[in-house]
Amino acid sequence: MTFDIHLSGRVKSVVHEVLPGLAASLVASGITAGDASLWGPEAESEASQRLGWVQAVEVSRPLVAEIEALRGRLRAQGVTRVVLAGMGGSSLAPEVIAQTAGVPLVILDSTAPGQVLAALDGDAEGGDLSRTVLVVSSKSGSTVETDSAKRAFEAAFRDLGIDPAERIVVVTDPGSPLDEAARADGYTVFNADPTVGGRYSALTAFGLVPAGLAGADIRELLDEAEASLLEVAIDSPDNPALVLAAAIAGGEPRRDKLGLITDGTHIVGLPDWIEQLIAESTGKNGTGILPVVMLPVSPEVESKPADLQIVRLVDEARQFHLFEHHEGEILVSGSLGAQFVVWEYATAIAGHMLGINPFDQPDVESAKVAARGLLDARPEPSAPAFTVDGVEVRVSDPDLAASGTVAGVLDALWARLPEDGYVAIQAYANRLEVPQLAGLRELVAADSGRPATFGWGPRFLHSTGQYHKGGPANGVFLQILEQTDVDLEIPGRPFTFGQLIQAQAAGDASVLADGHGRPVVTLTLTDPQIEVMSLFEAAQ
Repeated sequence: MTFDIHLSGRVKSVVHEVLPGLAASLVASGITAGDASLWGPEAESEASQRLGWVQAVEVSRPLVAEIEALRGRLRAQGVTRVVLAGMGGSSLAPEVIAQTAGVPLVILDSTAPGQVLAALDGDAEGGDLSRTVLVVSSKSGSTVETDSAKRAFEAAFRDLGIDPAERIVVVTDPGSPLDEAARADGYTVFNADPTVGGRYSALTAFGLVPAGLAGADIRELLDEAEASLLEVAIDSPDNPALVLAAAIAGGEPRRDKLGLITDGTHIVGLPDWIEQLIAESTGKNGTGILPVVMLPVSPEVESKPADLQIVRLVDEARQFHLFEHHEGEILVSGSLGAQFVVWEYATAIAGHMLGINPFDQPDVESAKVAARGLLDARPEPSAPAFTVDGVEVRVSDPDLAASGTVAGVLDALWARLPEDGYVAIQAYANRLEVPQLAGLRELVAADSGRPATFGWGPRFLHSTGQYHKGGPANGVFLQILEQTDVDLEIPGRPFTFGQLIQAQAAGDASVLADGHGRPVVTLTLTDPQIEVMSLFEAAQ
């Protein structure tokens, strides 16, 4: 079996109750047959254009030889470093594929100026710009972060006397603005299947081109995926996608938070990919499933919130010694290709169970519109409620700042949490310089007593950002920004990378607070390396 799942405790009982009806509904075979009516009449038009991922293995086979040939040509020219400029579905899957294969792939999914400069400058292992190929991935062809990175690399290549057409590879939908411009400029272009949405695109050109150029065995990945296709297509209680969907979307009351733990599996980084797939697919119409990426020692593992279901990704789900230690959890194992296929099917089936359209993202655009408005108007930043120890504190509600201390502000924010709430930490910072910020998640989960998520901005805007606005209105939001002297012009644009990331943070905060009435605290670190520690102390 290419994918295995083991259940125990309450979740086993839930699946036992839900699974027969789910199998009888013929949803699995319906998805395989391209039945767009499975998610209701309102979703049918969208679903009819978004089920191409079911055929992704077959459609992508011819790409493998093209990708391998291009990789060979680049290597022959001494081009050994691959940088991927993409957001959300364009970057998360290739990141998992490359990490699991153990091949180097630089992911540029940020507008933090320092991170962009690091991608341009290269690394100490001989991966400088002269030996770099940039993969520009954007389904729509108009993603502002990706377009900005492309402009910066084009200018940098020209400064070195390198023709960008020799070093930039484009992945996009046919007929997109990027497709047309790239072909006119003589770039190598791979077109993806336009009937596949970004978060379901792991086994299309979006996942395969950057990972394959980096050296991953994408032929084997497709073989792994193909081996699981028959299992997920059958309307049987043994179908692992039906079992997984029943486990994550069934039960009453439903556990609407999904703790994702990597524990001893050879697959690296899969929870981040699952997070986008599930959050963006289900977080709408006031409902959804909130993925919470955790550690084996996270506070929630010990406290076991009643609304949190833990999924533990392991190398062998049916090892008996795991059962007694992880009672009530979902244990999952399988090849990477099978994981992609089963989670995609399970998420689409979960959408059917929840009565929502798993293929749209109606609330993602709101933060983009707000950011564009701020870039056009370029207002002065609002004055902080107060500044203490170099940390500027801004709040959506003056009452949150009454204490005059960072610790007090955080306590006031946690006090706004409903019993079924969650904390979303959003770090708009250069994660190469302050990677330790991610550790704040564990402290906040312990201090607030509720599940906490962590996202690097603006990356999460293309992922959990949909859930924050479209899902249940029970989140509170903590933004972490950095003040830095480092900035970088975006060629052909009237704003810099620094101004762009500031506008993205401010735009999202305004949509959450003004548009959805959610509490937002923004902490700006004026000296990030020093103030991270004081922030950690405040969160304990």
